[in-house]
Amino acid sequence: MGMLFSPWIIIAALLALAPLGIFGLAGERTAAALQRLPLALRLLLPAIGVVPYLLVALPQHELHPQWLLLYLLLPPAVAGLLALAAKLDPEQKGHFLDFLVLISLGLAVDLRWFEPAWPRALVAVNKLLLLNAGLYGFHAIRQLHGVGFDLHWRRSDWKTGLREFLFYTPIAIALGLSIGFLHWHGRPERPWLLPAIWLFTYLLIALPEELFFRGWMQNLLERRIGRTASLLVTATLFGLSHFNKLTAHFNWRYVWLAAIAGIFYGRAWRAERRVHASMITHACVDTVWGALFR
Repeated sequence: MGMLFSPWIIIAALLALAPLGIFGLAGERTAAALQRLPLALRLLLPAIGVVPYLLVALPQHELHPQWLLLYLLLPPAVAGLLALAAKLDPEQKGHFLDFLVLISLGLAVDLRWFEPAWPRALVAVNKLLLLNAGLYGFHAIRQLHGVGFDLHWRRSDWKTGLREFLFYTPIAIALGLSIGFLHWHGRPERPWLLPAIWLFTYLLIALPEELFFRGWMQNLLERRIGRTASLLVTATLFGLSHFNKLTAHFNWRYVWLAAIAGIFYGRAWRAERRVHASMITHACVDTVWGALFR
């Protein structure tokens, strides 16, 4: 436990979180500033994403060349693919290379390809580094529009997010209890912790998942297959991404509930194309589930 609070680990975590804050609070200004750099430098710049890995691995004497090369080369590779996508698809209709990047990053997270590089307690940093590679590529290089990744709250975000939460809740409870996925346990053990739990879920679970599935995946699919089909396909993919959660086998119950939740998360996002709105729905669902039904 002491390792988690070492200065190096704290610095590594803050560096891994920094791109989310930078692009979430000043995304347009950041992208515009980066566009003024030479292309070669822009493509190589995300290689600094290797620093959090070094800060974790070096003090533990667990530095391995293959992981070092992976975290050094993967972000520039993503940037390069999305720079090519931007050239081949300037109208942003959704290119094969966009989906290649998304599928690769998504599988790397869901199948836990890179987690052996990290101490078990720090695997979340790996997810952040992969998300940052996509964040830099789609926002600084591809300059994908319509994502709605803006960490400034609006009243409409809360209105939309809570509305979709209320729509989904009775469906989730009825279906979850009937298939044995949810189990009512009455009341939260420490109700005073619920605001902190909600905020943790909002920032570290809802933010990366909603940015990936709604801001990028649904956004791009909508341009290729339309509004309704993209909602359903993204929700299905979101559900399938939970197949190995909470079990060693295919967790079909979790897949069903997550896929249906994905419909309401997608509705929240597309109402005003705001990731904030779907994050609110997502965080409320996960918090209530953990507090009352685990």
